Amino acid sequence: MKNFVFISPNFPTNYWKFCRELKNNGLNVLGIGDQPYDELSSDLKSSLNEYYKVSNLENEDEVYRAVAFFIFKHGRIDWLESNNEYWLERDAKLRTDFNITSGFQTADIPRIKYKSKMKEYYRKAGLAVARYHLVKDLEGCKNFIKKVGYPVVAKPDNGVGASHNFKIETAEQLVDFYGQRHEGVTYIMEEFVNGQVCSYDAIVDSKGEILFETGNVTPGSIMDMVNKNDDCKFYILQKLPEDTKKAGRATVKRFGVKSRFVHLEFFRLTKDQKGLGKKGDIMGLEVNMRPSGGFSPDMMNYAHSTDVYKIWADMIAFDRSTKLEGEHYFCAYVGRRDGKAYQMSHDDIMTKYGAQIKMAARVPDALSGAMGNQLYMANFQTEEEMNEYFETVTKLR
Repeated sequence: MKNFVFISPNFPTNYWKFCRELKNNGLNVLGIGDQPYDELSSDLKSSLNEYYKVSNLENEDEVYRAVAFFIFKHGRIDWLESNNEYWLERDAKLRTDFNITSGFQTADIPRIKYKSKMKEYYRKAGLAVARYHLVKDLEGCKNFIKKVGYPVVAKPDNGVGASHNFKIETAEQLVDFYGQRHEGVTYIMEEFVNGQVCSYDAIVDSKGEILFETGNVTPGSIMDMVNKNDDCKFYILQKLPEDTKKAGRATVKRFGVKSRFVHLEFFRLTKDQKGLGKKGDIMGLEVNMRPSGGFSPDMMNYAHSTDVYKIWADMIAFDRSTKLEGEHYFCAYVGRRDGKAYQMSHDDIMTKYGAQIKMAARVPDALSGAMGNQLYMANFQTEEEMNEYFETVTKLR
């Protein structure tokens, strides 16, 4: 029996489904987390063969000792994974320390975690990328802006999501950014791209072959969702465009992705931009070597009438999957913010869209900054129906 160590299986709250499918496929599923066992959901408890509680997952020594204990008790660990961006570096270090060769090692981390390093591999995949500058001093920032012009975007070179991202449009805002940046953190400054964020999401086998692929689109500004408390809106595509598929597959190849669920981000240009391309072109943004965040895996299931948790677990256990897809839809996500005066109440939404709603729930606090406080996921046959839903559900009084 293969041993699989799952780091933080209780968060996000839907990740127990990965564990369930692993266990259904005959793996020995060993969880490590900092939540007391009695507080784990019954679904997660039944999906694990054993659970090791640490006082804090940030404590590297404790987690190391937990893995060592599992090896002592169960033998060699075949897989170790969290499927979580926050723990990617820890996962890689643990694999390296314990010679677990089924995933990224410490030496792989720079190209998959540092935005400046990702650009080289996007270029190798034949994609344009925004010009950039690694922030060292204010004068260097000014010289970069002389080359590319305002606005520019600044964000941590090794960061998660849109946290502490800045859109800088004036010299005054540049000075403000320089004063607000976190000391000791390297920031990357990029030329502003006039584009809509879209993604290529895939489950990849050990040979680099695609077992499942889809993509999402974010119609608004991700930075504004996080930094300006805008409602969160995005959707899973009914059908993946051929240019996104081509770009995604080329990126998977150039990054050497194997045996993973990945979320690769791109811009689709909304206007011609010198040095980057024509309106409608796809260009590289950043890679995330884990599933798209929050409840996105469930949205993929709803959009394609399938089960990505099973496909992923089949890839782990058998390096293949026979899980089929059914009817395809647009699956739309709205994350509304507490404290806003919306025209439609929760009951109004359920009355009007009840036949399309696939999930309505509170968003865990740890995810609410990016994804809103109250989520509504709904399936639609047409883009027109979906856009009407976005407008109606987020309209204020």
